[in-house]
Amino acid sequence: MGALHYLSNCCIVTSTRTNRKPMQTVEIKVKMDCDGCERKVKNAVNSMKGVKTVEVNRKQNRVTVSGYIDPNKVLKSVKSTGKMAIFWPYVPYDLVSYPYVAQAYDKKAPPGFVKNVRQANADEHTITYLFSDDNPNACSIM
Repeated sequence: MGALHYLSNCCIVTSTRTNRKPMQTVEIKVKMDCDGCERKVKNAVNSMKGVKTVEVNRKQNRVTVSGYIDPNKVLKSVKSTGKMAIFWPYVPYDLVSYPYVAQAYDKKAPPGFVKNVRQANADEHTITYLFSDDNPNACSIM
């Protein structure tokens, strides 16, 4: 068994590609006014190495990029076109516990979306713990 184990270790082929990025989807908010702006942004992102798909939604000012990419490099590539770009700051309305918190509600948000802020995603457990008998600093009214 020792010789067979030794030979199997000698025949292992190691891959030279160890730094491959994981498959990711990056969403970016970009102000686009016309077809030319849309084409300019799409071409800038498509020219990047590792990009698989690019979807542009001009109505929502949203660019969705999928592939083996670094999100910061995608953002930098979009900014190089001269457009103002930020990572997509919105989450679907259904995923938020308190969508009408002052910081979450945004008139500029696309329909069905609110801003992703911490107060809107408050955990129910932390709120109920305030009135728990196990909490020594709990509300004394109860």
